[in-house]
Amino acid sequence: MKLHDLRPAPGAHTARTRVGRGIAAGKGKTAGRGTKGQKARTGASIPAWFEGGQTPASQRIPKLRGFKRRFRIEYAVVNVGRIDAVAAAGGFGEAPAGAPIAVNPELLLATGLLGSLRQPVKVLGQGDVARPLFVVADAFTRSAKAKIEAAGGTAQVLEIPDEPLLALGIEPAEAAAGEPGAAPSPEPAAASRTAEPEATAPEQGSADPEAE
Repeated sequence: MKLHDLRPAPGAHTARTRVGRGIAAGKGKTAGRGTKGQKARTGASIPAWFEGGQTPASQRIPKLRGFKRRFRIEYAVVNVGRIDAVAAAGGFGEAPAGAPIAVNPELLLATGLLGSLRQPVKVLGQGDVARPLFVVADAFTRSAKAKIEAAGGTAQVLEIPDEPLLALGIEPAEAAAGEPGAAPSPEPAAASRTAEPEATAPEQGSADPEAE
């Protein structure tokens, strides 16, 4: 093997196509560009979005104004008027004497006011409330909350706690005392610590100007 015997791999290098060098060359006369037209001319470059001169799609399509919030919550809504009508018909059951009628998302689903529980429930303020209701939902409008409370009811918002809550009947002080590793409560300070310091005798060698 000699240095001058080295050759590129077959197919690695292809010769440049020389156009416009006669009919016998295979790319003569029109040089593979067809017959006349815009693309047959020298320097022709048509953008991919060019539509032949008609109004392009980017101009003739109406623009979408505004924006869509990425974290918008889609609620399943129900009006207080429909809740009151179902409560009047006994759809939520009978409440004890003097107690409001309890309404929650499960009861709203059972009575047909909701289609599913896949979305959080929001109560809207359309309609009137004539009886006390204890409504539990994920959100309330101001008018809905005002109408429920004006009728002697309560609008309770479902909230997911950010941290674990204490069990019912346990005070925070009791929970802190029962935790392992909790620091003991500080003892009351001794009487000697709070007592005022006694007057000390003058040091030896100190001069008393009155004694002299």
